[in-house]
Parts: sequence; C-alpha cells; structure tokens
Amino acid sequence: MTHVTSNDGTPIAYERLGSGPPLVLVGGGLDDGSENAPLVPELATGFTVFNYARRGRGESGDTLPYAVEREIEDLVAVIETAGGSAHVYGVSSGGALAFEAAAAGVPIDRLAVYEVPYDTPDDWPAHWQAYVDELSSLLAADRRDDALALFMRLAGSSEEGIAGARASAFWPGLLELAPTLAYDAACLGDGRPPTARLATITQPTLVITGGRGDFFDRAADAIAASLPNAERRTFAQQGHVADPEPAAAALAEFFRG
Repeated sequence: MTHVTSNDGTPIAYERLGSGPPLVLVGGGLDDGSENAPLVPELATGFTVFNYARRGRGESGDTLPYAVEREIEDLVAVIETAGGSAHVYGVSSGGALAFEAAAAGVPIDRLAVYEVPYDTPDDWPAHWQAYVDELSSLLAADRRDDALALFMRLAGSSEEGIAGARASAFWPGLLELAPTLAYDAACLGDGRPPTARLATITQPTLVITGGRGDFFDRAADAIAASLPNAERRTFAQQGHVADPEPAAAALAEFFRG
C-alpha cells in the first residue's frame, strides 16, 4: 500500500487503481479497507479509485488523542492526493464520517452512502449513550474481547453467534481493530441523523440501503429528507455488505452524473 501523511503526522495507507475522475472509498466499522476492496476493480474501469484504511486500521497509523476532526483531515489528505477534490462513497459508519466531512466543507464532488447506522426513535439517544459509555469503559480496561461482544449485541448478534465469532480464525484480527469502535461511535454523534448538518450539504448525494425494511431504511429515509439534493435508492436483497457488481453499477451511474 501507498501512504499519505495526515495533518497531525499520521500515515494513512491507501490503494489506488484505475483512471478517470477520482473516487474515494470510506470503510465502516471493524474494517481496514478489505470490505470495499472488491469494489475497486469494478469501479476502476471508469474512475481512479482510492481505497484507504482509516486511522487505527490496517497499515494506517493511530496518533492519539482521537477526534473526528482528525479523521476528516485524513480524508482530506487522501482527496488532496487524488487531485484536490473527489467523489466519495462511505459505507456504514464511513458514511457518517463522509457526512461530517461534507458538512465541514471538504471538497467532495458527489457523495454516496450505504446503510449509515443511525436510528430515529425518540429513546434511541439514551440507548446509544449507554452503549458508548460501556464501550469506553471496556476499551479503557483493554477488554477488547468484551468490547467486540458488546458491539455485536448492539448489531443484533445472538450469544451463539458471538461465541462462534470468538472461536473463528478472524477474531484475533477483530481484536486488533476493537479500539476503532470508539472512533465509529464518535462519528455517529448521538446516534441520530444529524439533520441540521445534513441540511448544509449541497452536493448531489445518493442514499442507499439493502431494502430489508429495518432501521437502516428508517435512518436512510430521514437522511434523504434532510439533504437538499438527495436521491434515495434501495438494492434488492442485499446485506450490510452489498455485492460489488450491483453496487458498482449504481455508483458508477450516479457519479457520472
């Protein structure tokens, strides 16, 4: 991987492939860029694709203390490497980071997000804050295993599913990424769509979900209603990690304008 240096000196690792207008992929929780990797060759036929590892993940550094503003600067560093402005596609919590960057004035041309994990019930902020508080306590004690289990319960995993994950070959890799769960939580604010900031984002924005009729759809509807220039789209029968071929086709169509 190639590296670019963020404003605070943190090295940010990225992969570059293709030719055409620059397009930056922003990964979600517990991801070092691997989840978006299958999209890279699909999109690289028409775009110069930059798939980077957010700070604390993979080959990227992790200068402390963490702040959402530092993650925005990381994205700016990648966009500057791409030529000064770029399309951006954010997945899950990466979509929340992309929204924060766009609202902060980062030079994003067109923006697309997939299943940003906000929720909309009135009592959700209290539940979310309880999760954030417990997560912070577990990570402060370096109880990464328990922090991952807490996150999986929040995401709807059963105890059997968590036990199976703990016994799997990929669990040690997740333990390495566990501290970044706090970074994702910070990007998501109080857990609700930040409607006031979304209203300031004027770029054309594609808001996508997998069409399962769950909280992702509720959140996406609220996001689209708050954005001045939004297009709402649903992929048929897709999970939280969408298949690369239909995702790339929809993204390419949107980013071409």
